[in-house]
Order: sequence, then C-alpha cells, then structure tokens
Amino acid sequence: MRIGIVCPYSFDVPGGVQNHVMDLAEALIALGHEVSVLAPADEDSPLPEYVVSAGRAVPLPYNGSVARIAFGPVSTARVRRWIINGDFDVLHVHEPLTLSLSLLAVLSARGPVVATFHTAMTRSRVLAAAQGVLQIVLERITARIAVSALARKVQVEHMDGGAVEIPNGVAVAKFADAEPLPGWPGECAPGTGGTLGFLGRFTETRKGFPVLRDAFVALAATRPGLRLLVAGPGDPDDLYDQFPADLHERVTFLGLVTEPDKARMLRSAHLYVAPNTGGESFGMILTEALAAGTTVVASDLDAFRRVLDGGRAGRLFSTGDPVGLRDAVTELLDDQGARAALSACGDQVVANFDWPVVARRVVEVYAAAIEATDGRVIDQEWVGLG
Repeated sequence: MRIGIVCPYSFDVPGGVQNHVMDLAEALIALGHEVSVLAPADEDSPLPEYVVSAGRAVPLPYNGSVARIAFGPVSTARVRRWIINGDFDVLHVHEPLTLSLSLLAVLSARGPVVATFHTAMTRSRVLAAAQGVLQIVLERITARIAVSALARKVQVEHMDGGAVEIPNGVAVAKFADAEPLPGWPGECAPGTGGTLGFLGRFTETRKGFPVLRDAFVALAATRPGLRLLVAGPGDPDDLYDQFPADLHERVTFLGLVTEPDKARMLRSAHLYVAPNTGGESFGMILTEALAAGTTVVASDLDAFRRVLDGGRAGRLFSTGDPVGLRDAVTELLDDQGARAALSACGDQVVANFDWPVVARRVVEVYAAAIEATDGRVIDQEWVGLG
C-alpha cells in the first residue's frame, strides 16, 4: 500500500503529534508499506528519509500552547505537488481542523482520506471564521480515527460523525531497553531517598508543574535524599527560581532531550509524575513511562484514568492537589512492593499500545476507507485559501 501521511506541526520542534507520525510511519514501513510523510521543517533540518519538507513553519497559538504550522499559497502548492507525485492509495492527515498542511491536504485530495484527531477541543477562535471551509473538510474525510474516548466524543457530539478509537502507540522496546542516565535513579530507602521525574513545558499552566513543585518542597524537608529530574523546554533560571536555594542541588534540569534520551530519563526515575491540570485527551507520556517500567503517579484526569486502567497501572491523585500528590509519592517511595505491582499491571496495559499492534489497526481503517471509495478518484474543485 502507498500511504501519504501529513503532519500539521513542524518537525523542527519535538511534540506528541510529530512523534506519533514518525513512529506510525516507521511501524507501517516495517509492515512492508511504502510511506511518505509531509511536514513543516526548515530546508536544512535533518529529516528521516521518508519525510518531505513543506517549508518553514510559523507559530500559532493553539490548545493552550503554541503550534508551529505552515499555511498559505506556497504551502498549498507544495501539498498539491506532493500528492500528485505520491500517487497514494490512501492519504492520512493528522489534526485536519487546524490551519495547517493537513487542512490543505484534505482540500487537495482526490482519493480516500483518513483523519486522526488527537485533541478533545470543541472550539478554536482561530478557526471560528472558517466554519464553511471546515464543513467542506469534514465532508471530504472518508474515515476518522480518534486517539482517545474524549477525542471520539468530540467527533460524535460536535463534528457530525463518529470515529474509530485507536490510541497513540509507543515503541515499547525502545523504552524498556534504555539505559538510565549515569548516577540515576539512586537509592530509594524508606523515609529518605527517591527520584521523581517530570517531562514537559514547566511554564505551561495546564502541565501542572507548580503542583509537583509544592509536593517536592514539602517532601524534601523530611527526605534528605529526594531528587527531582526535569526535562523539557525552558530557561533553567525560571525553573530554579521556583525552588528554595537550598534545594537547587537536588533538582536537575536536562532541558530539551532527544527521543533516546527521553527514554533514558524515564528509566532514571523511581516515579514519573504527571501533575497535569487539564487539556489532555490521551496521555502519551504515561504510556512511555509504563514502557520504561517506571511507576506512574498522575492527576485524576479522565484521559489519564483511561490509560492507567482506572488506577491499576498507576497511582492517581486528586487533580491540582499537592497534598494528595505528596501522600501518593510518600507511600510509593516507601513501598517497593506497591511500585512493583503497579509496574506489572503497567506492562500488561502498555502491550496494547505497542506500535506494531496499533499500526495494524490503522491499516484496517485504511483498507475500509479504500473500499468505501471503491478506488474512485474524487473530482473536486479546489477551495482557495490564503
């Protein structure tokens, strides 16, 4: 099968959708399919062989964060040329309702289109003035995939259609086989030590870092060996300014990490903490932590609860509650057996998210989309944008 995949967000900046697209492409290639990925990226960016650059991206506020996307006449021409040259059996776009390459690809497509929806947003101020175009986009999508029950609910209740729920995948072996960083995770004697891990933009409100900070400061007063390992974008000074000076040496900031180093970072913590306060439709980092064999402590968000099988595969605490987080961390750091039991359940849960399993389910959707169009080329007039 010849498969064209469109990523809306720039490959120059790491992100969950970008990682999803790359992992899916590699899993599909491993299954014997021909895959080409179109994504925004600087012309001189190092890219996998299967990725085609659609040019430099620009920042756009989206879903409480900033997405780097490509849009406009130049992008439109590149999208159409890539589709014509690719002669794909199926086109797979991600987040097609953002002003991005994905939307342009749907409007340029002449064959079956599969769309994956990652977020659970029902409104976007950026797209509020483009409802007519969005309706055309939705009508030209042959089959929909939602990465979570919340994302699927949005499709049913707000987008006039259903979707097949297929979760984000995780390359389990890459995380399970990673070596911890030198000197980590260290000792975890009851009442004294332990290492907590956090990955994400610590300045972004919905990531909930202040909840973790408050819990860590309270715990550090009585656990002299407790350490915190932080990875993600941001200024080190902005991070350390949030902690008392006497705790700075117990907080280690890695900054942005590569995918291999992310796996090593997760393997370097006794507990991975996800203190997010909202805006999550799945929880990719949780499956990655489970794959690494690291015990997860997470906010009791619906998306996290579903990934962690209602708390069987990780400990949940009341969202936004540093005291609840502190108590959960204390209990697990002092009880190796409890950590081991959660990790064992996590191994069973994460097996269902392994990319070979997930990719085969995606291929089934491709086949259904191709059958639904019966190989017809859709004769569509171009809808001009920008």
